[in-house]
Amino acid sequence: MKRMAALAAFAIFAASAFAQAPVIPELKGKAMEITIWTHEDPNRVPIEQRYIAEFMAANPSVKVTYVTYPSAKIREIITTGFAANQGPDIFNLELFDEYPFITNGRVAPVDFKMAGSKDLKDLESKYLPGMLTSVIDGGKAYGLPVELTNWCVYLNKKIFRDAGLDPDKDWPKTWEDVMAVSEKLVKRDGQIITRRGFDFRYPYYLTSIVPMVEQLGGELVSRDGKAILNDAAWLKVLQYFKDFGPNGKNLGSPTYTDARKLFDNDKNEIAMSLSGLYQEARMKNANPAFYNSKDWMVIPFPQWKDAKKKVPNNYYGHYYMVNAQSPKIEQQASWALLSYMLSHGQEYLEKVAIVQPMKALMESATLKAMPYSDVFVKDMNAAHMVYYGASSSKIDAMLKEAFESVMLAGVEPQKALDKLRKDVTAALAEQ
Repeated sequence: MKRMAALAAFAIFAASAFAQAPVIPELKGKAMEITIWTHEDPNRVPIEQRYIAEFMAANPSVKVTYVTYPSAKIREIITTGFAANQGPDIFNLELFDEYPFITNGRVAPVDFKMAGSKDLKDLESKYLPGMLTSVIDGGKAYGLPVELTNWCVYLNKKIFRDAGLDPDKDWPKTWEDVMAVSEKLVKRDGQIITRRGFDFRYPYYLTSIVPMVEQLGGELVSRDGKAILNDAAWLKVLQYFKDFGPNGKNLGSPTYTDARKLFDNDKNEIAMSLSGLYQEARMKNANPAFYNSKDWMVIPFPQWKDAKKKVPNNYYGHYYMVNAQSPKIEQQASWALLSYMLSHGQEYLEKVAIVQPMKALMESATLKAMPYSDVFVKDMNAAHMVYYGASSSKIDAMLKEAFESVMLAGVEPQKALDKLRKDVTAALAEQ
């Protein structure tokens, strides 16, 4: 099978000194190539390359090609690959992007034997309650989680102090505070922002914008399948984005470099950024001096002053999945490889700061020792899984259009809301 060109590709070959990986009798003497497409991560990639090399050393008839893509591009690349029937044997995306592949019959069910479990009940027993629910259908599981992630707010204390603020007292608790503090922190050259106080994670609207609506009692999709409930909640959030953007108070915009990517640099460019626990490992790798300083902290996901209920940032999962179009023996090899890779949960946590939602890891001393992990855990305990469904990827794009139209194109919130409701309702009807 031809494979699409990759921005970064790694053919992993066996070396002489590897850890002990399992020998899989079913694979002996059966030559094959397994291709993995995943999102780039400077901390995760090296350890997964090593796991793959160890697996190939134990199973020399199997060759694994490991391909990484930028996080912002991988959904499009995988979708295009599957549309041409040239998808990879193994892939991972955020849950709301992956779920449509399950409903479209593109994902092979987990081979429990190859994945090291007796059956579905045995597999579920290894994880926190409900962590596999989103990938279970008809008594079959369709993915194995490599990470469960929620976002909180990273804060640069130096920038706060430079603006005359005390980070330990003046950090924003509410969205109203976020706006007010950002106005004190922002710097501009004309209309061009040179230092932002805060900015959102564009275009991840399902993950972090829908919770802002839910805090006010709004809903994206109700239990009975109706779309966009509680207009007042939606309009308030849409108006907030309009006020926050370049045609309002000019505090941030999707047109600027991702705030998360700038935060670790510590170059007086961004004071607050949404990200997950994994950001700590990236910071430690990219800027150890800043990581080891006492000049940053993590605060909870903000709430509205008049919030009807506490809703932190949604958590989401990245699940490794296997292509249903791959030959049966390649599916078996894929699940065996994934089982071996994901058996290293402690190392994923220590070196990448990503959490597999396993019972033992969530209570581990390693997690508790990570700076501000308690902030993430507390928020996660009050949060819920991001919306997912057959049309979740389409709906995420619709949210992007609605919110960015009010921020960038001057569209009135009511008009954007009316179109959003119409579009989401139509998407749900197609499921």
